Amino acid sequence: MAHVTGLSSEVAPNIFAIPVPIPYPFKYVNCYLLKPGPGVSSGPVLVDCGLDTPEARSNLEAALHQHGLGYGDLEHLLVTHHHPDHYGLAGLIEPHGPQVWLLDVEKERGHIFWTQPEHMAQIGQQLFRQHGISDAYLADLAGEMQKTRSRVHPAQSPQTFADGQQLSLAGMSFRVVWTPGHADGHAMLLRESDGVLLAGDQILERISPNIGIWAYSYPNPLQHYFESLEKTAALRASVALPGHYRPIKDIAGRVAELKAHHLERLEFLLQLMNHHPQTCWQLSLGLFPGNLNLAQRRFAWSETLAHLEYLVAQGKVRQLELDGVIHYSR
Repeated sequence: MAHVTGLSSEVAPNIFAIPVPIPYPFKYVNCYLLKPGPGVSSGPVLVDCGLDTPEARSNLEAALHQHGLGYGDLEHLLVTHHHPDHYGLAGLIEPHGPQVWLLDVEKERGHIFWTQPEHMAQIGQQLFRQHGISDAYLADLAGEMQKTRSRVHPAQSPQTFADGQQLSLAGMSFRVVWTPGHADGHAMLLRESDGVLLAGDQILERISPNIGIWAYSYPNPLQHYFESLEKTAALRASVALPGHYRPIKDIAGRVAELKAHHLERLEFLLQLMNHHPQTCWQLSLGLFPGNLNLAQRRFAWSETLAHLEYLVAQGKVRQLELDGVIHYSR
């Protein structure tokens, strides 16, 4: 029987899942507390931290308190990737003493999204306009992004680890596994002694993580994601502890499902296309129909773009520019 504190549960030996509320459809992000065993001199470690809302802060602090801990008792805060629900509170926790860590790739490519807001907004809007998104939509989107940025506090002095590096965390040894796709610098942590995998958003129980193209990201993230799925299955981990939803034991099976899902989406996207050029925005409305809110529509567009660029790289779709706007056709 797993040990439960009320606000956390022991999902693997010395690893406690803390579900922290987030204002997104996921409802919760799983943060993980690594607790040192008896006689271990290392301090506890937190993996991911939620974003800055009153509910998130109070839940995370209360869960740590039930373990007799505060932010100042943490030795390290490791971040699997820079997305707001995993990174938002990092800059508020850091001054209490924990060293914040993330993959070297993510510091270069993801962390800067939060530290260079004006530049990122400019290149982001340029990309949106290139793909047929209207100025009226962009005006609303700017307000949405400002709200998100108010909830994210990037670390001021983050340190980095590298793919394949062995880390000693709370007296336990973990190997860093770089899995680009969902984010350029997405990292997993494998405890090789028992195969427990802190998986971030690489594989999720119910849905696929968003695989999208942004102005600052790699140009073909879906290709990276397919490769990362194979890398994940090859680890032969015993259980994946994901960033959302429940632990996954059949990792190879879930990897196969995720790959099949994206192959199906690629085929459906091809069926939406004809010899009449369409923008990514137009195609996203067909690939993701329905009354989506502003944030959901933005993610739908970015995922459509990732699938289109994968098809371009495969030679199945051609890209052309009409009146300064990028279009796609078969």
